[in-house]
Amino acid sequence: MVGIDINSAMLLNFITWDVDPEIFRVGVFSVRWYGLLFAAVFVLGYFIMRKIFRQEGIPVKVLDHLTWYMVFGTLIGARIGHCLFYEPYYYFENPAEIVQIWHGGLASHGAATGILAALFIFSQVEHRPYLWILDRMAIVVALSGFFIRMGNLVNSEIFGHPTGLPWGFRFVHSPEWRQPPINALPCHPTQIYEALAYLAIFAWLCRMYFRKSEKPYPGVLFGVFLVSLFTARFLVEFVKVDQVCFEKGMLLNMGQLLSIPFIILGIYMLIRPKPRPGISDDEWTNCITMNC
Repeated sequence: MVGIDINSAMLLNFITWDVDPEIFRVGVFSVRWYGLLFAAVFVLGYFIMRKIFRQEGIPVKVLDHLTWYMVFGTLIGARIGHCLFYEPYYYFENPAEIVQIWHGGLASHGAATGILAALFIFSQVEHRPYLWILDRMAIVVALSGFFIRMGNLVNSEIFGHPTGLPWGFRFVHSPEWRQPPINALPCHPTQIYEALAYLAIFAWLCRMYFRKSEKPYPGVLFGVFLVSLFTARFLVEFVKVDQVCFEKGMLLNMGQLLSIPFIILGIYMLIRPKPRPGISDDEWTNCITMNC
């Protein structure tokens, strides 16, 4: 039997990813695809939430307030999450760089935590049930995950381990791709894996919310979102390259460890007690939110 060099076999099938991360540049100023996709998250999210608010008879001005809570909660949470979870020692020594988000470094688990905190503050200020807003924002956040991962794809970052599968990507714009342990071999396009999973979750949540039959009990949409999205993230991490050096040799990497609490919270939301007969959805929402 003739032996086959696995590295040579991997080079027989691949897709060369040669997309420039920059749309255009004028001097030191540049517009990047990632920034455009990140902005699309809030624009499309606004229109989806406006449809929901109009369907429920809620003034659009409430949505305008909510949008700012989401913007600041996402950015602050994602940045602080990256600094604390992935590079704490570096940012403790260079605290001024924490605010320099244009240098990269946003963590999705930090963003999730920031959003939860921002929406809690919003619910208190606007006197809206916390679970009510969590259920509806889960739809938008699932779609945002799709756009963020596509932004990572355009940036040629957060890719997977080398693979011999025919859809392996050669990330020619990534310096890390040319270095060990990748050594310029085709890799799993884990950005696409996650993006498609999040898009499917978005479609499923939309179907659950917009169906003509009775709406799910408060917290169910949020629970489905947590379990499905973070389980997808947990599984994809098995074929993803470690993001930071300290993850090497860990049984579960940082992304997986941070996903577990969200999955557990989602399971609780799905199995917690349901309302007694005769209690309306609004009454149950207020009750469960206040832990009565």
